[in-house]
Amino acid sequence: MLIGHQPKEFLLSVEALTVSFDGFKAVNDLSFYVEENEIRVIIGPNGAGKTTVLDLICGKTKATSGSIQFRGQELTRLKENQIVQAGVGRKFQTPSIYDDLTVFENLEISFPRGRTVFGALTFTRDAVVRDRVHEVAEMIFLKDRLNVNAELLSHGQKQWLEIGMLLIQDPELLMLDEPVAGMSVSERAKTAELLNRIIKDRSVLVIEHDMKFVEDIAHKVTVLHQGQILSEGTMEHVQKDPKVIEVYLGH
Repeated sequence: MLIGHQPKEFLLSVEALTVSFDGFKAVNDLSFYVEENEIRVIIGPNGAGKTTVLDLICGKTKATSGSIQFRGQELTRLKENQIVQAGVGRKFQTPSIYDDLTVFENLEISFPRGRTVFGALTFTRDAVVRDRVHEVAEMIFLKDRLNVNAELLSHGQKQWLEIGMLLIQDPELLMLDEPVAGMSVSERAKTAELLNRIIKDRSVLVIEHDMKFVEDIAHKVTVLHQGQILSEGTMEHVQKDPKVIEVYLGH
């Protein structure tokens, strides 16, 4: 080893990750690394293990073996709420917002101070909270909808609101499962713009089927097949990979 040569620090290091369900390896000896301020997109056919990877990182599913390190901290030993507190936020496929609350209230309730019982009891709507709500609302294109009940938003706006509810917690890694499913073309373009803007302070890990959207956002693409990496690199690289064309893009 060279003197003074430091190994590269990654935000997220997944190494030899495996999870078995009744002998079936949904994720099989998987290793990949996400850098600071990177948008990484995971693609692959249905059943490739994409959502399971996010479940493993956020602690919803426990790994059979392997390691998940976030800023050098081993996540496989932590509970889901501890992983959130470490700085990992996760958005699922279906928006989980409070329909009967306004956009403002949805964002306010997600502000980190309200997360403990004591924090919730002593929570006050001070200038810090209000400023942060307005700042995030502008990022997610909802600043003129703050007093609208969430149930009245379009499908795309509900997806943005949920991203905003994560952003207000200021995660360093944001994980999104098919964020543009069901969105209009213009909403997809704005979502790409949103993700490209928020990575100044964080990294984003996205699962997506919409290849046009992937082209608009991905710094690096990881192609999964049967729980393993089939190919990895720029979108241009994986699109030309014969293995990827055969298994995925060709269909």
